[in-house]
Amino acid sequence: MSLRFLLTAWGNPGNLNPLLTAARRLSQKGHHVRILGDADHQEEITNAGFDALCWRRPAPLTLPGSVGEDPAWSEICVLVRQIMFGQAIDYAADTIDALRREPADAVLTNDFLLGPVIAAEAAGLPCALLSAHISIRPLEGVPIGGSGLMPGGSAEGQGEQASRSRLAELMSGELPTLNHARAAFGLKPLNHVFDHYDRADRMLIGLSAAFDFPATRLPPNLRYVGPLLDLPAWTRPWKAPWSASPARPRVLVSLSTSFQNQLGLLRRIVAALGTMALDAVVTTGPAMAHETIDAPSNVTLVHSAPHDTVMKEVSLVVTHGGHGTVTRSLLNGLPLLVIPMGRDQADNAARVVARGAGLSLIDGATEGEIVGAVARLLTEPQFQAAARRLGAAMATDLGSPVLVQEMETIAMQPWRRSA
Repeated sequence: MSLRFLLTAWGNPGNLNPLLTAARRLSQKGHHVRILGDADHQEEITNAGFDALCWRRPAPLTLPGSVGEDPAWSEICVLVRQIMFGQAIDYAADTIDALRREPADAVLTNDFLLGPVIAAEAAGLPCALLSAHISIRPLEGVPIGGSGLMPGGSAEGQGEQASRSRLAELMSGELPTLNHARAAFGLKPLNHVFDHYDRADRMLIGLSAAFDFPATRLPPNLRYVGPLLDLPAWTRPWKAPWSASPARPRVLVSLSTSFQNQLGLLRRIVAALGTMALDAVVTTGPAMAHETIDAPSNVTLVHSAPHDTVMKEVSLVVTHGGHGTVTRSLLNGLPLLVIPMGRDQADNAARVVARGAGLSLIDGATEGEIVGAVARLLTEPQFQAAARRLGAAMATDLGSPVLVQEMETIAMQPWRRSA
């Protein structure tokens, strides 16, 4: 039976690519998929073979750049207040319009967009939230997202976690905005912001449960669906800058594909690697396409490359800690040096370090600290052994049918939501 799905996307390639992977899996099962996304998503969505719809009402995102002492937190504040809550009414209205133009059997949306969930509930349609990172909704026994902490630990560590639960506090403060948006579509108010995630029929987490910290109890609507790792369309062909037989270690450096004020860190990494007896390739990505980075003779800069191919030829990955790069690295059995710059990256770093599969530094790390961490990861074999173990466990979830099965289940079952 062919079903009709409306998918809603937002944000940078790290958000769009998992949704496109989900769209391809649904399409391969014979289902019809439309994708409602940002203006700069349209070409990639169309080239992937899907009907592309564009958001009309929401205003373009304006990020604060490097303003303030904590630019990463400033960025999160803008994303939460503007995209997640402030424009929820606009995203909901555009979703309703898309559903009126062409009906759907279910909606699948990026977990940062509250509006499409509101629209689906108002229209009486089943809806699933897709997270390409750890759960935004707090899970019992798991450090809250954005804390970068590991489970358990000392009383001091638990106190630190409580003091660092800024994301939960920020979101909770937006409850009146959320309920205002719900009221605009005839829906009753919620008692807590995170009740929003319980209203969805499914929360689909696009990572392997083997990578995440185990929860004491999972919400009944949450499912791990495995990594969603189709390569982005803008990745360019790869021509290795080194000979076929490695004479010394090789390193891949990949920071964020979107702007995170990463130029200074990238320059320090390149300078540090330039002092070491190794060869490195650095994928600068779209965000750094127009920046100048002086590369020593043993470091090659490229706009992009197919990471799965490159990772077959290297011994180590240095990264900001985006879920896609971390997952690919581990699946290839590679240890990581993770230098988080915000978002979910510190949480990914904590999981890597907890499993012994790598090391983590702050984004203000010096060249000397980077050299020291890279040297350890290349010479101490326990890091590679741990990365291979974790990657092997995660590999069992590659190509998992769970996402398609869950979307088919909620679309085909009689759906009634209590008031």
